Amino acid sequence: MTASLILASASPRRLALLAQIGITPSRVEPADIDETATAQELPRPHALRIATAKARTVHARAPGAVILAADTVVACGRRILPKAEDDATVTKCLAILSGRRHTVITAVAIVDIAGKLKNRIVETKVAFRRLDAQEIAAYVQSAEGLGKAGGYAIQGRAAAFVRAINGSYTNVVGLPLTETLHMLKACGAA
Repeated sequence: MTASLILASASPRRLALLAQIGITPSRVEPADIDETATAQELPRPHALRIATAKARTVHARAPGAVILAADTVVACGRRILPKAEDDATVTKCLAILSGRRHTVITAVAIVDIAGKLKNRIVETKVAFRRLDAQEIAAYVQSAEGLGKAGGYAIQGRAAAFVRAINGSYTNVVGLPLTETLHMLKACGAA
């Protein structure tokens, strides 16, 4: 018998990715924490800090369940690109990513039934081709980049921007499935 699994995420993409591999959480309970990067915080430690905080916050509300949390960061060098909440941010992010390589970092944090925290960081390198102003404007108008780290969704129209990808595709969508499934199996939740 598998343990009760709670997904500590408001992301419909993470829920859909889990369904893709046959995992349906008992419930979805977003942590609703402040995800603002601290001054001088680097991308990897930031993603790990946020994923861990999400998992621990939800575990405090639901001890005895397995809690799965994740945080995805798009980084250009040492710079963390924001989760785009408006058209201006989507435009700015795409202008930065145009013609460049960037790294998508997802930290996965799981609190098991005993309350023990396990985590893993997965990185994927993505290269965008050069984007012209019209392409950026059309993408912004689609509203697809809103609410997405780095202002784009690789599983949608932004797939046409990707020149190369090295690593986990599902990581770029928002949850590295191979690593997540391995972690869930290890704690009896899959």
